[in-house]
Amino acid sequence: MKEWDLLIDNTPLEGSWNMALDDYLFQSLTEDPHTILRFYTWKNPTVSLGYSQKLLEVADVEFCKKYGIDIVRRMTGGKLVLHHKEVTYSLASSDTEVFTDTLSDSYRRISEALMKGLDKMGLAPSLASPAPQKYVRGNLPCFSYPSRNEVEVDGRKIIGSAQKRVGAKFIQHGSIPLEEDEERLASISFLKGSEEKVRMISLSQALEKKVHFQWAVNLFAEGIAEFFEIRLRRRFLDEDEKQAVQLIHKEKYGNSDWTFGTAGRT
Repeated sequence: MKEWDLLIDNTPLEGSWNMALDDYLFQSLTEDPHTILRFYTWKNPTVSLGYSQKLLEVADVEFCKKYGIDIVRRMTGGKLVLHHKEVTYSLASSDTEVFTDTLSDSYRRISEALMKGLDKMGLAPSLASPAPQKYVRGNLPCFSYPSRNEVEVDGRKIIGSAQKRVGAKFIQHGSIPLEEDEERLASISFLKGSEEKVRMISLSQALEKKVHFQWAVNLFAEGIAEFFEIRLRRRFLDEDEKQAVQLIHKEKYGNSDWTFGTAGRT
């Protein structure tokens, strides 16, 4: 039975640190087949931008400043996400035997594994069909529509994900809302007063009860382990690894040139 590393950050972290840590896990992969699963959450409400998004086209920066909402830019693509009360997962792997070497296949398999966790919670998730072109080509936020092979419940997106791949190595991370925050998302993403709506559902809404981070993480971890038929082994970063994350944070995710896109992305 294969073993994967499992990192669980029970203490909410700064958004820029979360992104730097995910980047480190991706960079740490070698040609040897290896997989790392991480669950985490966020210290402050945080907007994350897809790698290529133009900040001023997708987010109300003044609203974010006024209400203490942090802004980060992901290493992955995709649309704007508001991270707040949620479970966030990341999965970094160089194991093509498990995930194949294509983005679409690995994306679908991870969605199916996450669905196993939702099954354990008593929900009936399904894989979404392709999103309409106005979403694919436009500036609507991630939870406006489910995209192909994303996970939905009752026709609404419950998990939004994005992936970066280089050769056999990839990282995929995604947002699983514990509670709804649609009004704040609408204000941040210029949807307030628009005919466009957010088509999302949180775990608490779907289950009609308050859902806690650790409970959800435990069931997602169990579901993923069962789906892939692997064993999860808890891992903790050592001091050298923390220093490596700190360097990535300083050079990239804690640097306004990266976040605000002054290097050609605005």
